Amino acid sequence: MTELAVAELSRYECRSCGYIYEPERGQPDKGVMPGTAFTSLVADWRCPVCGARKSAFADIGTNQTAGFPENYRYGLGVNTLTPGQKNLLIFGGLAIGFLFLMSFYGLK
Repeated sequence: MTELAVAELSRYECRSCGYIYEPERGQPDKGVMPGTAFTSLVADWRCPVCGARKSAFADIGTNQTAGFPENYRYGLGVNTLTPGQKNLLIFGGLAIGFLFLMSFYGLK
């Protein structure tokens, strides 16, 4: 893949609120079709969550999974998750465990 193609697929994260613009999804409800690169957005485009300007966004690269491709088939399928998905799985599990533990206080 060429550098230009990688730049076109790059995701951008809002440094104000953490919203991630993904060019594969676009924003059809706002008139931005899927496949539209962040650099191709109009100059007055704003973050849909907090309203920050385009200059408040940082390039975070493409949506790739961490690790070596040889190891993706191990680990019950969690090795193919992106870092954000792994964080959701870990902290979501911790939150559910905490709620379960707190539910014991309701028993008599």
